[in-house]
Amino acid sequence: MSRWRWALVLMSFAATTGITAYIFRKGLSHPGPHPVLPPWAHVAALGAVLLEIGTRAVKIHWSAAALHIPLRFGTSLRVCLGGDFAASITPARSGAEPARFLVLAEDGVAAAPALLILFTELLLETWSLVLLCAVFLVAFRGQGAILGLTTAMIGGYAVLVLAAGGAAHLLSRRHSRGPPPRLALAAGLNPARWRAVQRTLRALRANMSALRHASPGPMAGAFLASLLHAGLRLAVLPIIALALDPSLSLSSLVLWPLVFLYGGAVAPAPGGGGAVEFGFRYAFESTMAPAVLSGALLWWRFYTFYLYVLLGGLSVGGTVLRALRTQRHGRLHERAARNPAEPDPVP
Repeated sequence: MSRWRWALVLMSFAATTGITAYIFRKGLSHPGPHPVLPPWAHVAALGAVLLEIGTRAVKIHWSAAALHIPLRFGTSLRVCLGGDFAASITPARSGAEPARFLVLAEDGVAAAPALLILFTELLLETWSLVLLCAVFLVAFRGQGAILGLTTAMIGGYAVLVLAAGGAAHLLSRRHSRGPPPRLALAAGLNPARWRAVQRTLRALRANMSALRHASPGPMAGAFLASLLHAGLRLAVLPIIALALDPSLSLSSLVLWPLVFLYGGAVAPAPGGGGAVEFGFRYAFESTMAPAVLSGALLWWRFYTFYLYVLLGGLSVGGTVLRALRTQRHGRLHERAARNPAEPDPVP
């Protein structure tokens, strides 16, 4: 990344940690007992994080198996950690997919199957979130605005993902050959760039058919792993907050993190730039004592953000930085389009 992008990352992280420190200090300044997170809660939160990473790796591994694409479990694990690290240091998590793509490419996965694995993983994530929201509608009915906000956010996310996939499939059927249409020319795609897009569309059309021939057993296992990993991510705040104050409502501790973790992805600053911290304070300042709120925020952000940055940086930091240096808003996907002759192991 360029120097100004690193400066943006550092400023965003400084804002994030500074706001957390301010809220924490303000919470400690209030009189009265200040609860301390017990050791068992740390063990449980750390276990939830490690299990979440493991189930995500299982999801990617079984997705590839369902599509008949050879993929080692270690590579699946590195894909998860690489995506987490890149997402944390890029605006709106824009570096996650290029980093995950490069991890797959460095393990020898061809471009078209790699894109298919990533698309399948995103599709499973979408449907698992939709199912979880349906469960929450039943389990937490009567929660009012937060339940409606969560449902609307996840529903909108699912519509966008499915609409993008449908539009890409439609384009692959109608415009994979021939000259660029007027809309493409108006968007600045000259004939050379349009041919690269067409190669990607042809690869997409060939690989989309693989989803119809996927093995149902591994695909069902991948979907179950997707449900588990989403549930484990949402379990971290209840573990921490209930350890500090057992009288807190479970519903808000589950629903608000769904908004922060998935809705916070649209924040333009890397790491949210403090938006998540402000949202956390807004959501819980009326239900948590100041000392409880500050402690819950500190440890929740550590286990759901900073720990992922640390694990990702230590394991695949070099690979992620190479991906970001060559990204330039889509260059890795153009690289995939320039290799249409690669043998596709997907039947």
